[in-house]
Amino acid sequence: MPSSRRYFLRTVTAGALGLGYSTMVSANAPSVLVLGAGMAGLAAARHLSAQGFQVTVLEGRERIGGRIYTSRLWSDAPVDLGASWIHGDEDNPITELANQANAKRVATSYDSAELYIAPELLQQGVTDTAEDKMERLVDKALKQASDLDQDLSLRTAVERVMRDRDSTSLGSKAQLEFYLNSRYEQEYSGSTRELSAHTIDEDEEFEGDELLFPQGYGQLTDYLAKGLTIKTGQVVKQVAYSPQGVSVTTQNAQYSADYVLVTLPLGVLKRNSVQFNPPLPTNKQQAIARLGMGVLDKVFFRFDKVFWPKDIDWHEYLSLRAGRWVEWVSFAKLGVPILLGFNAAERARELELWSDQAIIEDGMQVLREMFGNAIPSPKATQITRWARDPFSYGSYSFNAVGSTKQDRKVLASTVAGRLFWAGEATHSEYPGTVHGAYLSGIAAAKRLLKQP
Repeated sequence: MPSSRRYFLRTVTAGALGLGYSTMVSANAPSVLVLGAGMAGLAAARHLSAQGFQVTVLEGRERIGGRIYTSRLWSDAPVDLGASWIHGDEDNPITELANQANAKRVATSYDSAELYIAPELLQQGVTDTAEDKMERLVDKALKQASDLDQDLSLRTAVERVMRDRDSTSLGSKAQLEFYLNSRYEQEYSGSTRELSAHTIDEDEEFEGDELLFPQGYGQLTDYLAKGLTIKTGQVVKQVAYSPQGVSVTTQNAQYSADYVLVTLPLGVLKRNSVQFNPPLPTNKQQAIARLGMGVLDKVFFRFDKVFWPKDIDWHEYLSLRAGRWVEWVSFAKLGVPILLGFNAAERARELELWSDQAIIEDGMQVLREMFGNAIPSPKATQITRWARDPFSYGSYSFNAVGSTKQDRKVLASTVAGRLFWAGEATHSEYPGTVHGAYLSGIAAAKRLLKQP
């Protein structure tokens, strides 16, 4: 270890603030450029700063948070346009982070749910989603697919099983599509035509409650950002690296440092929006190509008053049209008359091409089938289009056909001792989650600290 490195590590203050943020940095301290001010980037930057590194965070957006985005358009009702929940609060690092940020949380339950069935299915005698039957069918399809050498999509695996059955009714088809959308597409953000039958359920989970933030998830990224040097509006165009150091070129500036920590979303990496010089190793390029980037979009409908059951968290819609407004969550328990409708995967990408008014009208048509034609129109709405966001090109990653955990490990691997990597797509156990992003940022920072 160079003498300057030993010196600056000795000079880090012991009385660190919050998550250990250092108030003392040596002029000889190694410098790091963190690309992206989302959860992974901020966690890594905070950790490295606590160890005395000179850290600068470069963010393309004019705000921090990345895919954590609390809209305060409605001053009395902040809503999260990106990540919303702590998924499993027991032993989850985001729980401790929320405690440190003094962020209030409210639990929702998937067991608190009510089903609404479209009129045309009711006329055919459909009374439920036949969840147990559909689960057995899909489990059988996944089991048979797991015995094959070649990976299949979830859709293809299910179709192979369906070929052995007699033709099914429209009701049964609707129930299957409901199960595939609510169980897989809404969960993983990828289309069943893309989700891997081999690796679809390999992710780990935390136990405990599902918790919302009444004042927004952005409280946590704001907390992490305190004291950090963050430059917003810096759209990265090129990253050059050599044994001597790194150089990052944005649309209007150039930055040099000893190291770069890349937390760019997988969607951006897949678009080659940032050029690397020299090009990334072949195995990393292949990992980027194999992994999938999905879409989960939201539409918040705000009304003058609550006209739906206040004690129900989730409202589900079963219809003949696959993926159409299948899942809704109520914000009534947060004290605001808001219903949030989700659209995932192919359906979400389709709706992103529609006008706001067309999306709202389609959603209201479904809500009127669910709650009656007498319900009022919304007084306001907020709509996301994550697939068209040039700073993410999607919501979060998923296991696509042919991809494995090894691809995520390769994506997380260091390049030439200069380029370090983090982000939800790099975490092999908790991809597609805020806690996965956070843990990946801490892990990348620790790898960087081990550099000679």
